[in-house]
Amino acid sequence: MSKIKIFSLGGLNELGKNMYVVEVNDDIFVFDAGLKYADDSMLGVDYVIPNYDYLKQNRKRIKGIFISHGHEKQMGALCDILLDLKDVKVYGTHFTLEIIKNELLEDKISTKNLVEIEPYVNIKFKDNSIFPISLTHDVPDTVGYVLNTKDGAIVYTGNFVFDSSMLGPYKTDIGSLAYVGKKGVLCLLSESIYADKPGFTAPSHRIGGVLKETLTLNDGKRVLFNVLKTQLYRIQELLTAIENMHRDVVIMGKGLEKLILDSIDSGYIKFDKKRIKTLKDIDNHNIVVIVSDEREKPFSNLNRIVKGYDKFVKLSPDDVIIFATPISDELEKASTRLFDDISRIGCALKVISNRNFRSFHASREDLMLMLDLMQPKYYFPICGEYRHQVANKDIAKMIGMDDEHILLCTNGKVVTFENGNYVDTGEVIPTGEILIDGKTVGDIGELVLKDRELLSDNGIVIVTATLDKATKEILAGPEILTRGFIYVKESTDIIKEATNISLEVLENNITHNYVDYTKVRNDIREALGSYLYQETECKPMILLVIQEV
Repeated sequence: MSKIKIFSLGGLNELGKNMYVVEVNDDIFVFDAGLKYADDSMLGVDYVIPNYDYLKQNRKRIKGIFISHGHEKQMGALCDILLDLKDVKVYGTHFTLEIIKNELLEDKISTKNLVEIEPYVNIKFKDNSIFPISLTHDVPDTVGYVLNTKDGAIVYTGNFVFDSSMLGPYKTDIGSLAYVGKKGVLCLLSESIYADKPGFTAPSHRIGGVLKETLTLNDGKRVLFNVLKTQLYRIQELLTAIENMHRDVVIMGKGLEKLILDSIDSGYIKFDKKRIKTLKDIDNHNIVVIVSDEREKPFSNLNRIVKGYDKFVKLSPDDVIIFATPISDELEKASTRLFDDISRIGCALKVISNRNFRSFHASREDLMLMLDLMQPKYYFPICGEYRHQVANKDIAKMIGMDDEHILLCTNGKVVTFENGNYVDTGEVIPTGEILIDGKTVGDIGELVLKDRELLSDNGIVIVTATLDKATKEILAGPEILTRGFIYVKESTDIIKEATNISLEVLENNITHNYVDYTKVRNDIREALGSYLYQETECKPMILLVIQEV
């Protein structure tokens, strides 16, 4: 019999940063490796990934990282993680690996450990095996994973919906799901984001009709269509809507253009490539411009266009902007600011409402159906904030599961099974967040964020002076420089007094050709800080720069 541990390094009690670990005896299987978008309090931080110290410490036991689909919340941390875990294999379907491969190559990271898998083809690992099953999401080739052990299957769904109208690379294999359920499922890990929403997600996730209506009503106007880069089903809905219209398409960004063209060639998207025009056609009437976001910065490209920084697209009041995806909770503030900026320009704005439409996540009836197919002995709600996990637990109780068999956890809490039964060991794995600033990993801590917050609120004051190296006589300065604090031309009296205070402190600390620079720095900060707060009620960061010549 086996000893099985299941825990999360990210993805519980939060949106994004999904990473779930299953240990079967000495073997470690990792499911997804996602990022989370930085919020407004994380000044200068681009995105957040899970702390994966546990994986670094146990790298030799890792059998692989298994990616469910090509969204950043599921695979966006790979570029950072693989810098440390160079020998770990990453498994995914064809489309998913194409997305991962392009991002790794962009960051100059080796792709030699990417392993392409196919649904229904078993992957053997000595006593255990992984069986991928096709699921429906807005990304083609989405799969859930069945980890077969001696004590039963561990099933990881990732994100999914049930929609019989979505075929081909989007189709759910209900037969395989039912077969796995009949064979015996020890534990089901299923998403929670829409657990509080009644009914099935389908058909409220389809927006083709709204797109067609919006494009028809705005005939003769240029339309900008904002979408997540890998949200191929949404892109297909747009291209289907314009199929019989006198509209052509311009794709912003080489990465997005390559993705769409490759997807047409591979059969993931059906559209006439001749109707995809170049940037020289971007100002034409009746053109549709497809804009996507960078992986770590929501609305980044559209923000640049709206603020007038883009060299190709200049907005006018005649333009129409469509947001193709219902706004998720963590993006409400950022989206509201962007909507306001768009309204100031005068553009028509169409936002797909999250009241009437849903993203491709399992709602209550979807989750019930998955539970009914799997018939798990234990249920582990994942992917969502804690309230979503609680709603998911309530669903399991509605169909007859006992409280003792529903496992509500936060990141790091270890669920242990011995001989097929849950044992509460109280074990907790240390978890946390790694803040990514540009291409720099892990050097952004609380003190750095505090400094950035101070700078954003109050600015900076720099005091510079030059002393004689031998005599310590003041040769130049002190001079006051400010940034983000006060407008110098309107505050000459404050600057003059600040200069006098700095000079007095310097002179008081020069004795017998010796200067205690630590005391000078502290005295200037105290005296100058007190004066500036008295005059402006601001507390700028004060830096002292003294050079000797």
